[in-house]
Amino acid sequence: MAEFSGKVAFITGAAHGQGRATALALAREGARIAGFDVAQPMTYPGYRMGSRNELESLSEACREAGTECATFTGDVRDDEAVSRAVEHTAARFGRIDILFNNAGICAYGLAHELTEEAWDAMLDINLKGAWLVGRRIIPLMMRQNSGVIINNSSIAGLRGMARLSHYAASKWGLTGLTKSWAIELAPYGVRVNSIHPTGVNTPMNDGLAALEGLTPQQIAERSAGNLLPVPWIEAEDVAQAVLYLASDRARFVTGAPLVIDAGLLTR
Repeated sequence: MAEFSGKVAFITGAAHGQGRATALALAREGARIAGFDVAQPMTYPGYRMGSRNELESLSEACREAGTECATFTGDVRDDEAVSRAVEHTAARFGRIDILFNNAGICAYGLAHELTEEAWDAMLDINLKGAWLVGRRIIPLMMRQNSGVIINNSSIAGLRGMARLSHYAASKWGLTGLTKSWAIELAPYGVRVNSIHPTGVNTPMNDGLAALEGLTPQQIAERSAGNLLPVPWIEAEDVAQAVLYLASDRARFVTGAPLVIDAGLLTR
């Protein structure tokens, strides 16, 4: 039997990149998928987001993997859209076992030069959005007396980074939110962990490169400085970390940061 047969995973930012890779990895292991994505352009940070076509194609890819997938278009800052998606998921599949809070943005700017709009967008999407989704799914998990939440933080959630103060603040916030949820939810059998990747080879990395006038490899090498001789890790590496944390193999892991940094933080 597939490892996640009978499980239901709710994934934000599911149209492409790390979210899509994780959705497909879980689908191949038997999980039913609920994919949530903004699926439209955004003024800030200005690079390409996931598209409706990509989100719709996720459903077909999951079906080809032998499982079901429900997709929802919405912004994680929109509580009404989040609530509707969670309610529909619970009604269709009967439960939610895994939440991967993956939706997020990144952009550069010196702290004192950031606009208030840029600061608010970064914190609202990366941190408040994770809380908004979590607060709608957590009651379901509490009633089930089981569940796993994985928050996609970053190496920037464990260190400071120049020209990324608003990004680092949002990701440190996720680290603290993870530990606090882990304490609150342990009595209900719900585990909560965070992952902390270095740069990942995704459309976001391509978008950051375009904003800076650099190639994707240049942007990865400049911002990362990995100890291992690679400019980035792949979205599938993130997916495999999520699968481990969501599985019974990690049944006693909660409140923990899982670092996937190619050695960057060892420097």
